Amino acid sequence: MLDPAALTALRLSLQVAFCATLLAVPLALAMAWVLARRDFWGKSLINALVHLPLVLPPVVTGYVLLSLFSPAAPLGGALQAIGLGLAFHWSGAVLAAMVMGFPLMVRAMRLAIEAVDPGLEDAASTLGAPRGAVFARVTLPLIAPGILAGAVLGFAKAMGEFGATITFVANIPGQTQTLPIAIWTELQVPGGEAQAARLALLACGVAIAAVLASELLAQRVAKRIGARA
Repeated sequence: MLDPAALTALRLSLQVAFCATLLAVPLALAMAWVLARRDFWGKSLINALVHLPLVLPPVVTGYVLLSLFSPAAPLGGALQAIGLGLAFHWSGAVLAAMVMGFPLMVRAMRLAIEAVDPGLEDAASTLGAPRGAVFARVTLPLIAPGILAGAVLGFAKAMGEFGATITFVANIPGQTQTLPIAIWTELQVPGGEAQAARLALLACGVAIAAVLASELLAQRVAKRIGARA
């Protein structure tokens, strides 16, 4: 059986993952569209910065976040003054999860956007549809499976995020101790292997449920798109 601390870690992980996914999806979609459909000076640099968390050690990403948003830093101090402190708070775990999952979201959504024939959008524009309406009625339905795939990848990454999170918000039970951090904590305690194994199985169960749910939603979206075509 899981003790209350483990259940709290699970609840916190789900809370962090949901918030990070909801906040990151619109930003990732906008960045994916810019990278897929616009050519501008510095595009390669922007693309490299977006994907940087994939190649940096997570601890380095967490250290950068801590350097920017700690109460001692100018930006972190300003946010702290208005009650939006991130370091050593669960909202900081959301930011860390967003940063680490953002490249995966952008990549999935960009591939989906690049797969859409620009001729379809051009045809809708020539018929007088505004750019926003073209995106909402033509592009968005076609890339919906890609958006869903990106969201699931981001959610899964947020559920498993460890290095950047523990560096940025530390290991505070009930506040910042997510499921991966709780597993790591149990492994540091003599005799905690059994609880760590139960937590690991729980994490696997959540991940499998998320993948199955995304597959079901993707099939429904594909059928809806096929019915409209």
